Amino acid sequence: MGNVEWTAWLDAPEYEFARQVLQRGVAALYLIAFLSSLNQFPALLGERGLLPVPNFLARSSLLRRPTLFSWRYSDRLLRTVCWGGMLLAATLVLGLPQLGPPWVPLLVFLALWLLYMSIVNVGQTFYGFGWEMLLLEAGFTVAFLGSNQTLPPRTILILLAWLVFRLEFGAGMIKIRGGREWRDLTALYYHHETQPMPGPLSRQAHLLPKAWHRLEVLGNHFAQLVVPFFLFAPQPLASAAAGIIIFTQLWLVASGNFAWLNWMAVLLAFAAVSDPAAHAVLPAIPADWHPESAGTAAGAGSQAPVAWLVVVFLATVLLLVLSYRPIENLFSHYQLMNAAFNRWQLVNAYGAFGTVTKQRIEIAVEGTLAAEPDDSADWREYGFRGKPGDVRRIPRQWAPYHLRLDWLMWFLPLRTVHEKWFYAFLAKLLEADRPTLRLLRKDPFDGARPRWVRARSYLYRFATRAEFRATGQRWIRIPLGDSIPPLSLAPED
Repeated sequence: MGNVEWTAWLDAPEYEFARQVLQRGVAALYLIAFLSSLNQFPALLGERGLLPVPNFLARSSLLRRPTLFSWRYSDRLLRTVCWGGMLLAATLVLGLPQLGPPWVPLLVFLALWLLYMSIVNVGQTFYGFGWEMLLLEAGFTVAFLGSNQTLPPRTILILLAWLVFRLEFGAGMIKIRGGREWRDLTALYYHHETQPMPGPLSRQAHLLPKAWHRLEVLGNHFAQLVVPFFLFAPQPLASAAAGIIIFTQLWLVASGNFAWLNWMAVLLAFAAVSDPAAHAVLPAIPADWHPESAGTAAGAGSQAPVAWLVVVFLATVLLLVLSYRPIENLFSHYQLMNAAFNRWQLVNAYGAFGTVTKQRIEIAVEGTLAAEPDDSADWREYGFRGKPGDVRRIPRQWAPYHLRLDWLMWFLPLRTVHEKWFYAFLAKLLEADRPTLRLLRKDPFDGARPRWVRARSYLYRFATRAEFRATGQRWIRIPLGDSIPPLSLAPED
């Protein structure tokens, strides 16, 4: 009887819709992450990239974190890993591994986790974003949700809710402990304008009344500091809390570009959404969903293989034990943001935008064919895909796709423009390196080599409605001067 009661508590038959969303959604984000790497990794980090992985591996003879490339790196192997990851992720999106025993989706998700970890751990600064470790942790945890032949395991759903809690509450605490603008409710006076990569609606969001921006900040504090606790409450409170998180994250999706960060938060929040709650919002979703392919009725989870129950139990214990450091970090005065506490990047600390920049400084890259780089030279500006440049251009929606070069360009004026990768980038432009140019939206020289390149700083702000009507510009920019003076290639001997 005790065993029946234990397995009955472990099973969560009322969360089948949540499982379908979590497995297929996280797999879709893995597919996008591998696609992003396929398109950008060789130019950024490949054998002839800006920060070549072979050089990195030669300097790091003993990597602290695991990667398949510790034995050998080649661009061909990288592309094989990306294509293999995309293929595996696509099968999960289609629900094919979920039709078999629970071991099948488990192994596929763990393969995705290991393959993508191999990329992240040699990605250096281009993969130093919090959502990389978030994707890894989510993929590992979702792996233990089982298949259509078993009912969703409750402990794994709780651990996914715990992941959402760390993501939201951690970000909320970082803000309260961070810049004064979050405490005096003025952060959103600036954020829509100064965020790393604005979206098509960012200017409209910025131009909303300041009273609305103060309400935005209050709503953010409520959603991140209060609501996450209710993810662990009885239904329907847990579903309501998840709904608030989903709504606020979708607002962030609409007003900016943060790769897959917001989409992952949306997906993970479904761990707290029960089938009856989902049915109440969308009647097409069954209120008591038991997949016909499982051939089971309610309570059939007790028929799950004992070995599978043991695996779920061990995974639960592992993730609970690893939770000690993140819990300690949440309540520390020196709270870490986007930090991993183990080499496998499981049960991490998250957070973003503890402070909000008040002004937007953009680094523009220009080149010229002139023999001398003086004021009479015809300087032409390179166009980036996502970051602001052309003052008339509407920012595009890129998320959940990640433009890594554009994101690092945003960090340059905040840190230092004298980054090794940036000088390598300028050298590639002088060589008219085709893989590098493909990362850009516009090459003003159509494949020809410029004689000189330079980096210039501009102060950017969104145009007011009156300024837009008068000029057609969505941005107003003011030149600040050269960040890096004109550079050319050394003459060949």
